[in-house]
Amino acid sequence: MTGHADAAAYKPLSGRSLFITGLGIGQVCSWGSLYYSFPLIAEAMGRDLGWSKPQMYGAATLGLVLAGIASYPIGNAIDRGHGRLVMAAGSVMAGLFLLAWSQVEGLLAFYICVAGIGILQAATLYEPAFAVVARRSGTVGARSGITALTLWGGFASTVFIPLVQFLLDGFGWRGTLMVLAAINLVLCAGVYAAVIDPAADHPEHAHAKGGPSAGWSVVRMVMRQPAFWALAVAFTAYSGTFSAFTFHLYPLLVERGFDTGTVVSAMAIIGPAQVAGRIAIWMFAPKASVRLIGCCVVLAFPLALIVLEAAPPSFAIVACVAALYGGANGIMTIVRGLAVPEMVTREAYGAVNGALAAPATVSRAIAPVGAAALWAWSGSYDPVLFAAIAGALILVAGFWTAAILSARTNPS
Repeated sequence: MTGHADAAAYKPLSGRSLFITGLGIGQVCSWGSLYYSFPLIAEAMGRDLGWSKPQMYGAATLGLVLAGIASYPIGNAIDRGHGRLVMAAGSVMAGLFLLAWSQVEGLLAFYICVAGIGILQAATLYEPAFAVVARRSGTVGARSGITALTLWGGFASTVFIPLVQFLLDGFGWRGTLMVLAAINLVLCAGVYAAVIDPAADHPEHAHAKGGPSAGWSVVRMVMRQPAFWALAVAFTAYSGTFSAFTFHLYPLLVERGFDTGTVVSAMAIIGPAQVAGRIAIWMFAPKASVRLIGCCVVLAFPLALIVLEAAPPSFAIVACVAALYGGANGIMTIVRGLAVPEMVTREAYGAVNGALAAPATVSRAIAPVGAAALWAWSGSYDPVLFAAIAGALILVAGFWTAAILSARTNPS
């Protein structure tokens, strides 16, 4: 138990605090440089070196599978107060891997670099950042902090997709990777080290001494809940669909006859739409349950993909799909961050969220290379879209099931 003096000295987390601002800037740059940049760089690199789509996306798959394995121990380490070390050191190592990637000539070296970057995504993207926010604000008060953080993260694709395209046009893929390496080494590592302070954690966490087994005991407990497994199915389907769509939207639209400038413009809509969706939730449904929000927003994913498949190749339609998909994804990120404390348990957030993220991360890893293989087999992106629609429907069924089950066992 924490003393009354500690509780009195603690000030609730503000969404406008320096902590969230710094963490948000880091998330924009981490997501933009380590995730959203890959499809554009892969296209340019593949053309230059003569490598196929399955070869290129196989490296991303390997890295994300390893990230899934790493997600639980990383979440557990943050629960034990090591968030600053995890995220700052992760950014430094990611920068070094990006720098090494810029010098590769062979497929083996490429796989090693991208696999390393994939692992480090588990230490630098939303899951560790959400766990750091939960430690600072307390699991009960994490909602405002996580929502504010996702508002920042929503700008990642908007900023970095045009930036990466500009760098590719001016400096080639090797020069682009050097710039992204510098962003991680200097900016991301610097802000994470500066704003993550274990001494400022919420009283419920500040004096936690539990070892690795403490988090595992909570994880074993929640694994007995059917709602946990329904959420795991939903988030696994969501991650696979999101990953395949994100990694292949660029070549999909090029295949349908759009020039690269138009494609980049369409993709740039996703970021502002994500932010708009999150602001809408913050303003109009600040106290609505995660169950209700999630049950409504999951319907947007199959709808957007069905329209993209069925509609003629018009920029206006593509822009509307990007806006709908982006808005839904923005809200879904908040749902994913708050599902653990509101639908499963308020204990050991990092460990439980890491365990829930593990299969989802593997799905996110397999989906891009699976979509690339499906495209190579069929010579068209139509089967890829049909597979994505099926994944979106599984997301709907899984989340609705989790909402019903959790309402019975954890109604608060």
